[in-house]
Amino acid sequence: MNGQTKLAGVIGWPVSHSLSPRLHGHWLREYGIAGSYVALPVQREDFSTATGALQREGFRGVSVTVPHKEAAFAVAHRVDATAKVAGAVNQLVFHGDGAIEGLNTDAPGLAASLREAGVSLAGKRAILLGAGGAARAAVLALAELGANEIHILNRDRHRADVLVSNLSSSIDADLVPMALTDWRKVAGGAALAVNTTGAGMKDTPSLDLALEALPRTAAVCDIVYNPLETGLLKRARALNLKTIDGLGMLMHQAVPAFKAFYGIEPKVTSALRRELEKALSDG
Repeated sequence: MNGQTKLAGVIGWPVSHSLSPRLHGHWLREYGIAGSYVALPVQREDFSTATGALQREGFRGVSVTVPHKEAAFAVAHRVDATAKVAGAVNQLVFHGDGAIEGLNTDAPGLAASLREAGVSLAGKRAILLGAGGAARAAVLALAELGANEIHILNRDRHRADVLVSNLSSSIDADLVPMALTDWRKVAGGAALAVNTTGAGMKDTPSLDLALEALPRTAAVCDIVYNPLETGLLKRARALNLKTIDGLGMLMHQAVPAFKAFYGIEPKVTSALRRELEKALSDG
């Protein structure tokens, strides 16, 4: 690296597992850009100090992962419309005038991934599993795809109630809070079920749901990408349901970040997916 190198990175805690450096590194090589994208392990209490230091050191910006997305919203001087509704930011862009811009690209990233998989939700019901920060972005994505009903199921029904209260005025779709135990009541009429919880991540069990209650035409999406095929997706595939893994969302949400950091809008390609799949298989 030298004074002309365009610098960016991903902030999280932990962050060593992140595929983002591999993803952005692929595009840097593909487009011949003199840039670097690095993993930045930052603890929760150090987030604000770290972002200020990175901005002073000439970074173009940072991607933001757990547990910092709400803190990123707080440090941004301005945020895009999606971030404002979601209350969370997953990309910070540092501008030359000292301003910090916050973006939420998780929602459009998920929407793009579902479109790519051929999912159509116009006038249909979707089920969202979870009521945390990722669920907020997912609600926006499902509404963008035209869902007219989004049933939000969570172990703690109160959290689903809060999410609906916070988002209902910003969403055209009907948002319905429910408990996870209500799955069978709504699964029969759903076109799509999306898991936004951490269940199914490496070394953790997936949600135990009666997927046979879904219509044969339904799709199941899991935003977890490590492992690529979670237990939930494996059971869905065994029932011949359409499955969508979390890698598509990861790739598509990174497109606007790369453009903001390096000045070129990259393409999500099969070659990129193959490289990331290899990284996952290599551990």
